[in-house]
Amino acid sequence: MIKENKVIDPITLQVIRGSIETIAEEMAHILFRMSFSSIIRESEDLGAGLFDTEFNTLCESESTPMHIGSIPGYLQGIQDTIDDGEWYEDDVVVHNHPYYGSSHTPDLAIVIPIFYKGELVGYSGNTAHHIDIGAATPGLIIDVHDVYAEGMLFAGTKLYRKGVRNETMWNFIHKNSRAARQLVDDIEAQIASARLGVKRFIELLDRYGKELVFNACNQLMDYSEIMLRQRIEAIPDGEYCAEGWLDDDGRNRRETLPVKVCVRVIHDRIEVDLTGSSPQTPTAYNVPFEGSTKVAAFAAFRKLLLDTATSDTRVPSNQGSFRPISVIAPEGSIFNPIAPASAEARFTQCNMMIDLIIKAMAPVLPDEIIAGSSASISFASYAGVRPDGDYWVFLEVNEGAYGGRPRSDGPDSIDNLMANTRNNPLEDLAMHIPMICERYELRDDVLPGAGKYRGGIGVVKSQRILTDGIITHESERHTNVPWGIFGGKDGAAGKCEIYNVASKGAAREMHSKFHGLEVKKDDVMAYYSPCGGGYGSPLERDPQKVLDDVLDGFCSAEQAHEVYGVVLDLEAETVAHEATSRRREQLDTVN
Repeated sequence: MIKENKVIDPITLQVIRGSIETIAEEMAHILFRMSFSSIIRESEDLGAGLFDTEFNTLCESESTPMHIGSIPGYLQGIQDTIDDGEWYEDDVVVHNHPYYGSSHTPDLAIVIPIFYKGELVGYSGNTAHHIDIGAATPGLIIDVHDVYAEGMLFAGTKLYRKGVRNETMWNFIHKNSRAARQLVDDIEAQIASARLGVKRFIELLDRYGKELVFNACNQLMDYSEIMLRQRIEAIPDGEYCAEGWLDDDGRNRRETLPVKVCVRVIHDRIEVDLTGSSPQTPTAYNVPFEGSTKVAAFAAFRKLLLDTATSDTRVPSNQGSFRPISVIAPEGSIFNPIAPASAEARFTQCNMMIDLIIKAMAPVLPDEIIAGSSASISFASYAGVRPDGDYWVFLEVNEGAYGGRPRSDGPDSIDNLMANTRNNPLEDLAMHIPMICERYELRDDVLPGAGKYRGGIGVVKSQRILTDGIITHESERHTNVPWGIFGGKDGAAGKCEIYNVASKGAAREMHSKFHGLEVKKDDVMAYYSPCGGGYGSPLERDPQKVLDDVLDGFCSAEQAHEVYGVVLDLEAETVAHEATSRRREQLDTVN
């Protein structure tokens, strides 16, 4: 690693930047193109990048935020646990231990050292979510006692040592997963991705020289840090707080879990304090501190202050954008559990944390924040046993909705905040899994939060299982409605139902999370994601937009009149402008 920076001219700097960013994107592309499980191949639940010997992120793929900021934590954990106690050229390490830096156990990291002319100069690594690593229940887990029930734990484990394949470890992996073929093949795809990163980075060093490349990387990290510090410095110093709650821990029903966020702006740095949030839970509903809690805070402020759509300049995604952010979470809390507490079901807490950070910053960043989003994730595992005795396992991430924004409506039916996964094509599902999608569309049973810019509309997806099987479902916000802001109205809570299409019986309303539920052939799980809150007063919404929403079925004529103050002629499909002005004056007086 080059310690003393020499200033690189802007053109060369941008050439190096473009080169390393392209390497990260190519690594991600190889990974999802070569993978076999739909959670990686279709959803692209992954991240990839290059790192120096001090574990700084040099570049990262434009993938899921929960992955791309987590690998430095993995690298530190690997250093503390690595087989042989050191790296050799052509080693390949797998790592997923949540108490040694990982995000959570299903996210396996593959890391390969980069040696250049005999010297260790960095690492090529990636992470990806795997469909089954031999946990207590297929695919996902929630209600388990400790981390050892989460499946296979790898800590600095070498799959290859000096280029020699560790067949004993590969056999162990193959024999301890319900979806062994997919697991092994997906790990092979990760190895191919990381090896490509090594190859491309060495080519870059050969072309420009080690000194120039690392000087450029250091300069790019410093640039990202400076840019973020400048944005932070423009915010008035102070403490900005918000709080909410999570539905339950997956076992103790009707016992909500508080989440408290205090953002301290101190000159050009930010401290996120989670003190006062729930104590750690007896279930897997905890968040690994290094690999997930800190990463969520990093992502929150990249979104708020360095978003490419609202920034004048595009700031590189590297370690520099993490440096001004620090996180406090007391040991033994839900955001910093003490081993051996289970911590697999850790996503919705991070999304709630980010939503609350955004809410807390509303008074000082009114043009950057948004109203409450679904801030959850519907992560469902469907599994069963085929007639030949083999398991089938399918992981599905369902979409949510953003809150209304300063200049536009919240996007409908889309992953939000910490998620950036894509949906699974239904045709692909039907070809490989004994399931049928009965319904997949925008919710029509509730309305999104009204506002000058309305909240996004959530999705409803109904999946029918064609065999007896097991479902585990992790979601949130069945009791905590996404908030409206600056006069906007609240959105709508989520819900989940299970019914059987053959028996025609009544639907069972489910908790937001449930674990290892045994289901019968033709049972259907219908998930309704929350709808986002509104931004700004509904009386300021363009009447034509209100008409469009009514005609599209996103708003009722009654809501148009009572909440938006818009009078419509539905036969002519027009707005009665004079009557609308009078109605809005009337509502404004009442309010």
